[in-house]
Order: sequence, then structure tokens, then C-alpha cells
Amino acid sequence: MNIELQQIGLAAAALAVALVVSFVATPVVKNLAQRVGAVDVPKDNRRMHNHPIPRMGGLAIFLGFLLSALIFVPITGEIQGMLLGAVIIVVLGIFDDIYSLKAWFKFIVQIVAALIAVFSGNLIETLSNPNIFSSNPYWDLGWLSWPVTVIWIVAITNAVNLIDGLDGLACGVSTISSMTLLVIALTVSEGPIAILMGALAGACIGFLPYNLNPAKIFMGDTGSTFLGYILAVVSIQGLFKFYTIISFAVPFLMLGLPIFDTCFAFIRRIAHGQSPMHADRSHVHHRLIDMGFSQKQAVAVLYIISAILGLSAVVLTSVGAVKAMLFLLALCAAAGVAGLIFINNNDKKNGGRSGGGHGAEQEPEPEGEEEP
Repeated sequence: MNIELQQIGLAAAALAVALVVSFVATPVVKNLAQRVGAVDVPKDNRRMHNHPIPRMGGLAIFLGFLLSALIFVPITGEIQGMLLGAVIIVVLGIFDDIYSLKAWFKFIVQIVAALIAVFSGNLIETLSNPNIFSSNPYWDLGWLSWPVTVIWIVAITNAVNLIDGLDGLACGVSTISSMTLLVIALTVSEGPIAILMGALAGACIGFLPYNLNPAKIFMGDTGSTFLGYILAVVSIQGLFKFYTIISFAVPFLMLGLPIFDTCFAFIRRIAHGQSPMHADRSHVHHRLIDMGFSQKQAVAVLYIISAILGLSAVVLTSVGAVKAMLFLLALCAAAGVAGLIFINNNDKKNGGRSGGGHGAEQEPEPEGEEEP
């Protein structure tokens, strides 16, 4: 482990600049969203807010990230392709937040944005072989690297979009994921990756005060798809290029919550004879709300799960697989005990009800579920 002070300073500066820009830009974007009609009006049972709320707040996150990246990151071909694809994703999100575009059209544009990143050199060329008994520790994907990379980028773009269902959830989880990759990048001296993740984390943190329950503005598809796209592409630039046995597992730990929720949603819909793109009200966050958690409690639970997975990813890159697995199990056990204590205390306070919803207080972001 060799963490350079200069890299820490640049990552911190990128985080600070993105935070300030995002925080200042959000009220401006909120007014713009109201002017152009990018407003989420509750119209079905997946939307628990009871009054129209502006969306398109992801534009402020994008502006904070972009300005910080342009200032602090050397613009290589890979990063240039990533930023161009991000612009396409954001423009698509803006139009979707205003006009509610068809799912198939959004899917096609996302593939185009992914291809731009791939053509610029963002490729998953090698994967570590999960079969520890194999004589070949790595898989060289060859021509398969192209479709595998496009699938990865589009899948993570939509995975973050899918969890965008409660105030502050997608933004907070993306912050945790970006901070995880920031720490990993610093430990392996990947300066540009650390700076990019500092910028993304700062942009999310600057937006969070407006997005936490009760939300004043939603990030919309403009924000959720942008965050997923950046996390997917940067993970290719960083994590998938580690030539170690753990490179296969780290991205899936870092993005564990959105990946699990997306896979579970697709399997559930197919099992019920529905289209995988069919929006429903059975995501992890919905299930927590239906169990009696308030929105703030549900978001806190999912933050903790994301943090546990993120810490496990950091440990995995630092001390090896066995210790990371033990660390993950210990954290899960501690979180389980703490959760039981919290629920029992809440039951006593609420006369047997576990934290239940609070009517107008529950104002989740639903637009993330109109996938892709």
C-alpha cells in the first residue's frame, strides 16, 4: 500500500470543487426544472409523495462532476470518451425527465453511449478466473471484451436507476460506491481514478441536502443514469484492470446493492411472466417500507448495507480474500444484531409497529423505476 499525499490532496480538492458547484447549482436547476415542466406528479401506487416535486436535479450533479474533472484530471482518450458518453446520457435524461421517453429508445441511446466509451479504450479485456484450481489465473476475453463491456456499462447504468426509489437513496449509495473506489484507487496509486471518484462523490454530497427526506428535488433519470454510467466506466478504468485474483469480485462488492436489486427484479418479473422492463413495486426499498420502516429508516438500512459491501471491497484489495470474507461476515453479524436491537426498540416506542410510514413524510423518488 503506497498512498501519496499529492494524490490525496488532488482527490480532496476535486471533491470540494464538485461539492460547492453541485450545492450552488441545485436551486438553479430546481427553478429550471419547474420552468420546463420536469416535475414528478404522483399518479400511481409506486409514488408515495403526495405533491408535485421537480426532478432533473442530476444536472447539478453532472455540472459539479464535469467542472471538477476538467480542472483536476488529465484528459486522456479514455476519459474523453467517458465524458462524451456522459453528456449523451445526461441529455437523454433531461428529455426523459421532461417528456417521459419510451424505454426502448432510452435503451438504444444508452448502448450508443456505452459504445463511445468502448471505442475510446474503456474495455474489460481480462477477468481474473474465479476457479482457483485452474492453471490459468486469468481469462483473456478477446473479441468478447466488446459485448461484455457494453453489457456491463448499460447494466450498471440501469441498476443505479432502479434503486432511485426513495429520497436520497441512489445519491447516497452512489456516494458510498464512489468513496469505496476512491480509497481503493489511492491504495494502488491510481491518481486519475481517485480524482474522478472524488469529483463524483463531491457532486453527490453537494446534492444530498436537497434530496434527503423530505426531498425538495429529485435527481431524475438525468442523475441516476449518469451516476450509474460514470461508476460503470470508471470501474473499467480501475478495478477491472487489476491483474489479481480479486479483480473479478471487487466491482460486484462495490456496486453490490444496485446489482442485487436489478438481478432480483428481473428474475421476479420473468418468473411472473412479465417483461423484465415492467415497472413494479417490489424492489428492496419498497419491501422495507412495506415491512413497516419509515423512509428514513429504510434508506439508512440500505446505506449500511452499501457501506458494509464497500468496506469489504477495500479490505479485499488490501489484505486478501480470506480476511475480507471474515471481515464481511463480522460486519454482517454486527449489522444484524444492531438491526434487531433497533427494530425491537422501535416496536416498544410504537406499540408493536416497526417504525411505520409517516404519510406525507414519505416522498420517495419513483422515476428511477421506469427502466431502462
